[in-house]
Amino acid sequence: MKKILLIEDNDEVRENTAEILELANYQVLTAENGKVGVERAIQEIPDLIICDIMMPELDGYGVLHILNKREDTDKIPFIFLTAKAERTDFRKGMTLGADDYLTKPFDDTELLDAIEIRLKKVERLRETPNIEDLNQFLSNAKSRHRMEDISQSAQTRSYKKKSYIYSNGDIPRAIFLINKGKVKTFATNEEGKELIMEILQEGDFFGYKSLLVNEPYNHSAYTLEESELAMIGKEDFFALLYNNFDVAEQFIQMLCNRVSEKEERLLNLAYNTVRQRTAEALMKLYEDHQQGEISITRDDLAKMVGTATESVIRVLSEFKDENLVQIKTGKIKILAADKLQQVETTNYWR
Repeated sequence: MKKILLIEDNDEVRENTAEILELANYQVLTAENGKVGVERAIQEIPDLIICDIMMPELDGYGVLHILNKREDTDKIPFIFLTAKAERTDFRKGMTLGADDYLTKPFDDTELLDAIEIRLKKVERLRETPNIEDLNQFLSNAKSRHRMEDISQSAQTRSYKKKSYIYSNGDIPRAIFLINKGKVKTFATNEEGKELIMEILQEGDFFGYKSLLVNEPYNHSAYTLEESELAMIGKEDFFALLYNNFDVAEQFIQMLCNRVSEKEERLLNLAYNTVRQRTAEALMKLYEDHQQGEISITRDDLAKMVGTATESVIRVLSEFKDENLVQIKTGKIKILAADKLQQVETTNYWR
């Protein structure tokens, strides 16, 4: 029977959570504050610790810091409990070495799933594979020379149009590959204004940066049409990277390319005109999707450009008058890609 230490200063939350864990056949130890929690962790060496952040005597960050300094407790999986108002503190906890977060209020399934995932991870790390198992794994990994091949062993999930895949502040548990459909990633400022970072389609990976740096997402992902995604779990993804140089090299190259694209886009946002940025957005969609007709709303195009919808509509009207594009039934058809590219690279103040 696995032993779980629950550190929580709220009596009701502590009792209710302990009851759920006991019903799930876990041995539960409890502590009413961080100081007592550290003492019990050192004395009992539990298999997993669930700890509130805001507590008297010693807060959750202090508990994690102390336990990580000790050889007998530094490998214990650690899950923080946090109120919604504390979501901005995710990064601090992750930096200290927390394995996961649960946001109050949480349901029974969410709690038990998080625990099961962490305990399974520990078991896998403790297992010593025999040479036959190791050779088989390396053989399988070496056969996957392209990133797309990872999806063959990944879990697939279908999403309806206009569905969130993840939201800003969520904890990353997988990377995603689009098998079918179209997805946008976007960030929102304090005033609620949205900036589209990327429009992604079949064959594109996303959601990996936050997974690599072990931080909550700083953006959201949302389906623009009915989509099917392959989800490569965190543990499987890192195992493949660590054991296959070809995959790791290709992934690093893809990551560097994305960083370069975003650096260039920041420069363009700072110095280029709306006309140039609109031409750039249209050319990117045209080149990425390899099709003459682009299906995108004016609002979404404006969010890619980083300007008001009215400004984009005005520029599109100019492009139409100049026979660069054709606009029909909400779709934009590129008529002169070479001339549109010239607009993108030429200073043209109006």
